[in-house]
Amino acid sequence: MNKFYILLIILISTIGANAQFKGGNTLGDYGINGGSQPAPGLYASTFYYNYQTDKVLNSDGDQVIALPSDPGEIGVNAFAGILWWVTDFKILGGNYGVMGTFAFSNAALDIPVFGLNETTNMAFSDMYIQPINLGWNTKKLDYTAGLGLTMPTGRYEDGADDNVGYGMWSFEGFGGATFYFDEKKSWSFAAIAFYEMHSKKKDSDIRVGDILSLEGAFGKAFMEGAMNFGLAYYAQWKITKDNVNGYTFPLTPLDKVDKHKVYAIGPEATVPIIINKKLIALINARYLWEFGARSISQGNTLSITATFPLSVGQ
Repeated sequence: MNKFYILLIILISTIGANAQFKGGNTLGDYGINGGSQPAPGLYASTFYYNYQTDKVLNSDGDQVIALPSDPGEIGVNAFAGILWWVTDFKILGGNYGVMGTFAFSNAALDIPVFGLNETTNMAFSDMYIQPINLGWNTKKLDYTAGLGLTMPTGRYEDGADDNVGYGMWSFEGFGGATFYFDEKKSWSFAAIAFYEMHSKKKDSDIRVGDILSLEGAFGKAFMEGAMNFGLAYYAQWKITKDNVNGYTFPLTPLDKVDKHKVYAIGPEATVPIIINKKLIALINARYLWEFGARSISQGNTLSITATFPLSVGQ
């Protein structure tokens, strides 16, 4: 079966099953202490992300089509470099910070292709920045809030099967908190929410609906917070329908499909790398299983992050 025929089957089946366009938010990248801003300083991170799935579910939760089962041929792989600068400058009492993410991906998980059928070459993807990142700290709670922006820097062509970007601007506001159950801040629960809105996709009349994403974890800290183990989660709901302004496929108009939702849960661990009593890096890993998906794919998410504190407290 050739590539075009596989894509055509998935396109028709998912549209008829009420599948949805994806937004720019990366699910599974926040967990333990997800509602906290780090101490003032400069941090550099390397981030690996992998999403695997073999099914698309309709609005009733029934599987519509089984995608190819070879793990080497489905899913999304992405690598990113992250810079996060937290300053001592205060805005509304919170420390001001800024973050930038520069990613490379082999696919974009989106209709009509889903990026699940054939591995494409790794290429520069959409860039994400947080020009405003604020953080507050109290004895029991940490807070964070700000604004994020996803820029369409990744390769995108309307209808192409090798896109690594989404071809649109995404604007999001976010806010979250980490609650500590004890004075030593060893037990915590974190939650951070993102509300994203989008421009029209490049060279089309498609505008992806607003999306609400919630991420976080319940965790236990050791070694004064350098080591953590816990249970991470995420959830996502499309709040408004995709607007396609009359853009239709052979079976079902996209502007009449149901809004998607998906949930996930799984373990998380953070382990410090210490040399000569100096913290070199923090290695974090999460693996989450999705469930309760409607009008979207359902699979598994793996993320691994190595964070290097470059100038903490300076």
